[in-house]
Amino acid sequence: MWEEANVPEDGMTEIGEDKSLLLVDDDEPFLRRLTKAMEKRGFEVEMASSVAAGRAIATARPPAYAVVDLRLEDGNGLDVVEVLREKRPESRVVVLTGYGAIATAVAAVKIGATDYLSKPADANDITNALLASEDELPPPPENPMSADRVRWEHIQRVYELCDRNVSETARRLSMHRRTLQRILAKRSPK
Repeated sequence: MWEEANVPEDGMTEIGEDKSLLLVDDDEPFLRRLTKAMEKRGFEVEMASSVAAGRAIATARPPAYAVVDLRLEDGNGLDVVEVLREKRPESRVVVLTGYGAIATAVAAVKIGATDYLSKPADANDITNALLASEDELPPPPENPMSADRVRWEHIQRVYELCDRNVSETARRLSMHRRTLQRILAKRSPK
């Protein structure tokens, strides 16, 4: 999935002459994998793992493309999007998040994001979103996660954010603790 080269599909444009891409994410393993995958697709990648670093790069060397995580340890990724819009209004920005919600999607698009993808998004989905022509929507994902998998991923993320505390996770998800324990004991759905 990460290593395949991506040929733009109908409705997609080629990477322009300026192949600069800023990736902003505080998940280091994800950032490294995505960097490698995007470089194989022809982008010239610059990485940042914080809002401060992302803003600095966006100010000094505004890229043609950007992929920005919404929630970072030192703040909100939308701050990076705002700087990009000020410095380079034509840049194409995709916002990634593990916390998919309509309110944050609307906020991201209002600030100037080109698209909004929920994690885990693969490199092909991200490339398609970055290269979609203005009047075309990117094609739907080739292998979207099942609803059961999306639910499982969300539960796992909340569980990790609650420091693996089952009672606190169950309270935040409004579910019975034993139900949550049964879900956590099972393997992830496909």
